[in-house]
Amino acid sequence: MDLNLLLVLQLGGLLAHILHLTSALEPYDLLYDNGVDAFSRGDYDSVVRFMEKALQTFSQVRNTKVRCRLKCEDQHRVDGFLNTDLFFSSVLRRAACLNHCIEAQIGTQSMHKISDDVLQDFHRRIPYNYLQLAYRKLNQLDKAAAAAHTYFQANPEHVEMSQNLEQYKALEGVEEKNFIDREARPHQRAFSAGVKLYDEGQYEEAVALFEEALTEYYKADVECRALCEGPQRFEEQDHVLYRYSLFELVSDHYTQLLHCKHECVRDLATRPGRLSPMENYLPLHYDYLQFAYFQVNKVEEALSCALTYLLFHEGAEFMTENVEHFREMTGQDGQPRQEAVQYLLRHKQELELLLIGTENMGVPYTEGNYWNSFGGRDDANRIPSGTDGWMEYVPISEKKNNSVTVVQELREGGPLLYDSVHVVHNSMALNGTQRVVFDDVISDRECSELKHLAHTTTIAGDGYRGKMSPHTPNEKFEGTTVLKTLQFGYEGRVPLKSARLFYQISEKARKIVESYFMLNSTLHFSYTHLVCRTAITGQQDHRNDLSHPIHADNCLLDPEANECWKEPPAYTYRDYSALLYLNGDFEGGEFIFTEMDAKTITASIKPRCGRMVGFSSGGENPHGVRAVTRGQRCAVALWFTMDPLYREMERLQADEVVQALDNQHHWNQGQINPKDEL
Repeated sequence: MDLNLLLVLQLGGLLAHILHLTSALEPYDLLYDNGVDAFSRGDYDSVVRFMEKALQTFSQVRNTKVRCRLKCEDQHRVDGFLNTDLFFSSVLRRAACLNHCIEAQIGTQSMHKISDDVLQDFHRRIPYNYLQLAYRKLNQLDKAAAAAHTYFQANPEHVEMSQNLEQYKALEGVEEKNFIDREARPHQRAFSAGVKLYDEGQYEEAVALFEEALTEYYKADVECRALCEGPQRFEEQDHVLYRYSLFELVSDHYTQLLHCKHECVRDLATRPGRLSPMENYLPLHYDYLQFAYFQVNKVEEALSCALTYLLFHEGAEFMTENVEHFREMTGQDGQPRQEAVQYLLRHKQELELLLIGTENMGVPYTEGNYWNSFGGRDDANRIPSGTDGWMEYVPISEKKNNSVTVVQELREGGPLLYDSVHVVHNSMALNGTQRVVFDDVISDRECSELKHLAHTTTIAGDGYRGKMSPHTPNEKFEGTTVLKTLQFGYEGRVPLKSARLFYQISEKARKIVESYFMLNSTLHFSYTHLVCRTAITGQQDHRNDLSHPIHADNCLLDPEANECWKEPPAYTYRDYSALLYLNGDFEGGEFIFTEMDAKTITASIKPRCGRMVGFSSGGENPHGVRAVTRGQRCAVALWFTMDPLYREMERLQADEVVQALDNQHHWNQGQINPKDEL
């Protein structure tokens, strides 16, 4: 070959390679870092440019991997080979196909190896927090509202973002349609919309959305499984000290892949920012559909959906009865839907392989109930129940105490123990469950003494890492604990009898709550707090926030999903809560219960001296506090647990202090003769 021609070809190849590199997708971790750097400089235009590009690239990389893996899987099948060489030949060809496909679209794959920290930030939607701040600075409020809403969906416990959203809603130029979740998963969005229409009795429209949700779910399942076919980590194995043979190595890798695919069921049922999946998620689609189809007189479709539900929960009594009813109406046996049959068959086969794989790796794996292994629950608290409306169910709370499950039946109306105390409102009057309001728990004199104690011992932000206003910037928050007041009393900084009164009153409240709700387990203190909230003068005009946003005490309230996730950072061990009020001479500050939507108020209680609200701490009792707009609101806040492992340590120390004080008192009274001790 001519030397000049060879040189031209080489230069041409080099030029093509350079052009390929310059057109490659810029890594999103670099874009993200540039956005953070721009934010620190106050260059908000650049923040928007870099962060939006980073989010776009993040999505493009993901979609490219999904498309290429599905394409190469289809072109180079590895199933059905009896010959080992043919099997590995197909594996090698698929690997080459993947590398060529991905690099042709996003550039060299090594450029897109991202650290776990950055991946975690994107999964937590941190870029949207930067975006909402930048858009707000640029006065693009509609985009700021969308970014804030998107971030909040994955971080519902973020108090400041909740307040930002309330502020956006009050701003001119911001409309309800601006509050969109830019990262909403199509299958979850359609399902949630379908549930809302179902609740409103719009069954035909609900059917269309549930069917869309199923289509999107199975599509998302395929994508999730494709994304599993990437690098795997062998955390249980040490590949340096021991060299595996080919088939042992392949087996370990494939077991990791199977586990990842197995977890797709949990992933698709988990809302952004949560750790726990929605219970019974996929079967519920067919449950809703069987009832909705029945309501629009499409009984054959209802029968098919009911039979499909039984694939997941074989023998479920209510659904078996529905199937028999539908069969009588149609005169047909019916068939379950094929997409679910194929789906369950595939997962069953993978689960059987996973059991073999984990045995080989020495990792124990318990299959248990088939659907339970996918994060479902055979006795889940159900919503639609069949052709006669809603299923009635008695709430049961389960607590694990020293590995023994204690089932606590929910009751109320037990003795109040003290003559002065009386019930003002029970659960029925408060439109809920496990709720009560007592009056005259303490006297006017005791209220006055505890208020004076609060004014002397409380400090701003106590209990909230020193944050002056942990729930709203429009009020000052101050608090103190039982142990701290006893220490002040021992040092003579406050009357010791006042500190002991706080200790005794909190114990009185605990006994009342335990007795009234007829608990068969002892309540222990989880946290005890004497708190005051004071309206800040000059910051009360046009307030639209709450003194304490709507929340639940032992789970993370998710109004969009109508769920309360019992996972950290929630105090999941708390079982009952109480608030004992010391005064009512202020404006606002009403205690409110709401529905799970965090909007619909079911009861409102005006504080007054001696009034106490008691309730179970779970998602059945979302609650909050209306803004204190004038004056100061003081109360004793109490949280209880039935698990002695989570007893309040300060309370145990306070018990020791009180015991020591009692012993000293007996000594001083001459009940103990020092000479008798010698």
